Amino acid sequence: MVLLLFVDLDPDLAALRPLGAFFVLRTTGAPRPALPTLVQTYENASSDVYGNPMTFRVRKVAEALHAPELRIAASIAHQGLAARLWSVALGCSVMYGRIPDLAPGLLHWDPDGSAPDDLWLSAVEPLPGDAATLAEVVLHSHLEPLTAALHTRYRIATGLLWGNAGSALAGAARQLDGWARANGRSDVGARARSLTTELFGHPLLAGTGTRTGTAFRRRSCCLYYRLPGGGVCGDCCFTRAPRSSPRAASG
Repeated sequence: MVLLLFVDLDPDLAALRPLGAFFVLRTTGAPRPALPTLVQTYENASSDVYGNPMTFRVRKVAEALHAPELRIAASIAHQGLAARLWSVALGCSVMYGRIPDLAPGLLHWDPDGSAPDDLWLSAVEPLPGDAATLAEVVLHSHLEPLTAALHTRYRIATGLLWGNAGSALAGAARQLDGWARANGRSDVGARARSLTTELFGHPLLAGTGTRTGTAFRRRSCCLYYRLPGGGVCGDCCFTRAPRSSPRAASG
């Protein structure tokens, strides 16, 4: 039996810092004026107005990566935000045994920031760290409204976007497992694997790919290969970039 060494949530969530940049969450100071909350972003993410935070983010990603289609940039922006949300939630659960309330109205986001996405939490209020709570907080509160909005605005297949969510979760779990092995924290690795297995049993994630240990092979493609110079990701459904019928990857 693995002994789980949990501690109370601290105001700075300092235990996340050694895990890497995707896991760190700012909780002190104050966000810049007019920095939107994620609930504001999701409510208007299907808008074509350039001032909308998600529209701004997608166009920023498209310009930075020279994306030939906005839907490619939208997919990459979606996966980047999903990776941050999973990393924070899963990291807190394995390090503290609890997670802070990550409600979209409490999380501020800088759409003009660099990667990983810059998030700021306005209050650290503890919630249980079990898989059901993680699913409610990340899948239902964040990724469902974001997926619906991006599907409406950019006509991206929902299967692709849920594949992004599965890939982001698997990546966060793999990072935690590697950190646990390197630092002699078998409790962290075991907890991360257990939670991840439960989460992939959720109906929204169950069909997104196959897992072997910490490895993950998704059943969809994030469209990264369609960028200039882009190839296939390590967990892509393709073993090499398709040369024809590129839209077949959108499902």
